[in-house]
Amino acid sequence: MKDLDPAVFVAVFREMFGVMYLPMVALFVLGAGALIVAIVKDGGINGRRLIRAEIAGLAGGFAGIALLLWLTRSSLADALGGPIDWLLLIAVWTGGAIVATCVAYIALGLLGVPDPARERSSA
Repeated sequence: MKDLDPAVFVAVFREMFGVMYLPMVALFVLGAGALIVAIVKDGGINGRRLIRAEIAGLAGGFAGIALLLWLTRSSLADALGGPIDWLLLIAVWTGGAIVATCVAYIALGLLGVPDPARERSSA
């Protein structure tokens, strides 16, 4: 495989995810669009809202690991096998934290949760 062909990646992902491939792509596109709308609505990234979303991201990382253990029907003791297991757990935790941070930022931005700093400055 000398060239990186996007069609190969699409074929591999379709084989891996089966019927969940297209709903996952649609969810990704909707989520990215919602994040862009939230950032544009705020006029940039709101620092206070991002910090609140990052706190939710901490819980999302642990939820990602819990989901992994539930889907694989294993326990945390099974993940202590070797370095690659630890790398996988770190990757899953990071992915869960990123997704939860994005979802929390979108929810805080689009649901109209007020920013206390902007309310004080406008009063």
